[in-house]
Amino acid sequence: MKKRRVVITGMGAVTPIGHTAEESWQAVHQGMCGIAPITAYDTAAQKVKLAAEVKDFDPSADIDKRELRHLDRYVQLALVSALEAYRQSGLTMENEDPYRCGVFFASGIGGFNTIQRECLKGEEKGYDRVSPYFIPMVIANMAAGTIAIRLGLKGMCTCPVTACASGAYAVGDAFRHVRDGYADVVLCGGAESAVNPLAIGGFTSLRALSTCEDPARASIPFDAERSGFVLGEGAGALVLESYHHAVARGAKILGEIVGYSASCDAYHITAPAPGGEGAALAMTGALADAGIQPEVIDYINAHGTSTAMNDAGETAAIKLAFGDHAYKLAMSSTKSMTGHLLGAAGAVEAVFCAKALADGYIPATIHYQVSDPACDLDVVPNVGRQADIRYAMSNSLGFGGHNASLIFKKWEE
Repeated sequence: MKKRRVVITGMGAVTPIGHTAEESWQAVHQGMCGIAPITAYDTAAQKVKLAAEVKDFDPSADIDKRELRHLDRYVQLALVSALEAYRQSGLTMENEDPYRCGVFFASGIGGFNTIQRECLKGEEKGYDRVSPYFIPMVIANMAAGTIAIRLGLKGMCTCPVTACASGAYAVGDAFRHVRDGYADVVLCGGAESAVNPLAIGGFTSLRALSTCEDPARASIPFDAERSGFVLGEGAGALVLESYHHAVARGAKILGEIVGYSASCDAYHITAPAPGGEGAALAMTGALADAGIQPEVIDYINAHGTSTAMNDAGETAAIKLAFGDHAYKLAMSSTKSMTGHLLGAAGAVEAVFCAKALADGYIPATIHYQVSDPACDLDVVPNVGRQADIRYAMSNSLGFGGHNASLIFKKWEE
């Protein structure tokens, strides 16, 4: 089967720094930080005080108030971002074969907020009194299902669950699905909302989160003083379609995906493999899939979580994959602004990569102060750059050893 070009025709996002893809991207331009004291609950009894919450989120323009009560917040975020991407794409389902249109939408955890609330309710009132919507509200595939139902997309509908790499897997798997001819259109992305005492407590016990109370020094990827990631929430969505399908319907093309690869460390449930071999394999695999040499990559949106092991390991992996070119490319972490969006991270960062190529702008790693010899690449400290960039890579690495790399190309006929 002949491989087809895959283009991006719509993008949406709801993030800690913006309610739309464009608003979030302009905040990236400004180096805005979405990290602040937690407002979702009282943090007095817990060590972690900060998170990257979506502020003033009101989905009522897109979701009926009765339906809202039956959708976990992560599904609400997913649906709003997906509808934004769909509207921008200009698709009209009356003109499409719905069986050639799919949904690949990920979540790393699913309805964590509902899990905590209903468990407390069950303990207090008896577990037969939990909401009849409890199960459909918490399962991780419900964002994908809800999007498909709303838009009438009847092709393959799936939800990759690979921890913090979930969103990237969804985009990459959707790319392959379209490229290989199984669908003409796939709406893909990821969503997560887990800013609650149970999730924060679990990550705190794991010693994964920063307990710093200064928003400017909490999520500091590649900085020698990094002490853990900051939990965030949000969603990102992209409409992918074959080039010929997009041209035939007169769509505006926003970017192109040209490569994808995934690998597994097969090493440890939370720690990356020493030396970055697994992550490097995902990167070299994506380059081979795109049919390009390492030297053409201008920018990498790093996984860059602000944990000691991840940032050093990812730096080592990039050196292993790119050799001397690792010191010539730019690499930044937008998690310095958004926090770590878990299963949504790869999808939001895919949007940022497409925007970076379209605008010729490389995002900064903000709040960077203290250099680390183990993270000695060009991390674009504090101030973003205008640059003529043609290829960008996005890395996502998840607990369980899941690695994914996506390659985006500036749109050219």
